[in-house]
Amino acid sequence: MASAVQAPFNTSPAYSGTFIPQIWSGKLNAKFYTATVFNEIANTEYQGDISDIGDKVIINNIPSIAIRDYTIGQSLQYEVPTPDTVELDIDKGKYFGFSVSDVLEHQANPDLMNTFTDDASEQMAITVDADVLDGVFDQGAAANKGATAGVVSGKYNLGTDASPVTLSATTVVPLLTALASTLDEQSVPESDRCLVIPPFARNWLMQSNLAQAYVTNDSQSILRSGFIGTIDRFKVYVSNQLPSANANEDYDGNANSSVARSALIACHKTAITFASQITKVENLPNPTDFGTLVRGLNVYGYKVIKPEALALAQIA
Repeated sequence: MASAVQAPFNTSPAYSGTFIPQIWSGKLNAKFYTATVFNEIANTEYQGDISDIGDKVIINNIPSIAIRDYTIGQSLQYEVPTPDTVELDIDKGKYFGFSVSDVLEHQANPDLMNTFTDDASEQMAITVDADVLDGVFDQGAAANKGATAGVVSGKYNLGTDASPVTLSATTVVPLLTALASTLDEQSVPESDRCLVIPPFARNWLMQSNLAQAYVTNDSQSILRSGFIGTIDRFKVYVSNQLPSANANEDYDGNANSSVARSALIACHKTAITFASQITKVENLPNPTDFGTLVRGLNVYGYKVIKPEALALAQIA
């Protein structure tokens, strides 16, 4: 009697294809930039120019053209504009790694794939946002922070370590207009200005006169809609990632005699350059179990290239 032959596993319907790292990295990049604050407040046009950690991006700063007096019949003078360059080092990296029992199945199932990419990009965004905000918040020009901010007038109190501005429903709007005036005195363009505030500052905004629709020119009150929108030429974003310091600590957690405070930053989108790229997404057999390991590497770098366009307020 012939022995029974085991039937092959049923592979129908066939899966849509094998694990394709390029698809995963493309989805992660797109979702990462959607989730980050820095996609909104920084110049990110260089992220396509990087391929790995250790890369450098050369940024050309547009030179200023001299404006001269003119009289009839004079000989005109001409200059050769020479841009100066700034190097952006891609010197930071974050990675993720997880195990799945069947990569083909997860690749074929859009819902599961989206779940993984959503979570990986969201967690990556939270981590990178915190790092970047902590790295740039105090890198603005000296005239754009402190109790005597304003490169022309020195009349704006944006708070200090020892004496932050105490926010309330009546002080929050004057602080925002002081930040706007600080950038005005630096001749920062009015378009593409951004403001990043902590949640408790938003709470005071909701209790201020800006809760009335006519102040923001919105069709309805921001108190009803929950949308802050544009305030004094700033696009306003709320973030939990802004640096803060407890009493007797500085922003890095070291001993300090200062009071508790939080950072609030205002900037033009050209002030900060930020570049990030998911450079590697790989799968490999799990050496200790049945299944497959998936891992990905995100490399990035950031730099304040126009400190005159970045202002800091310290609030309590």
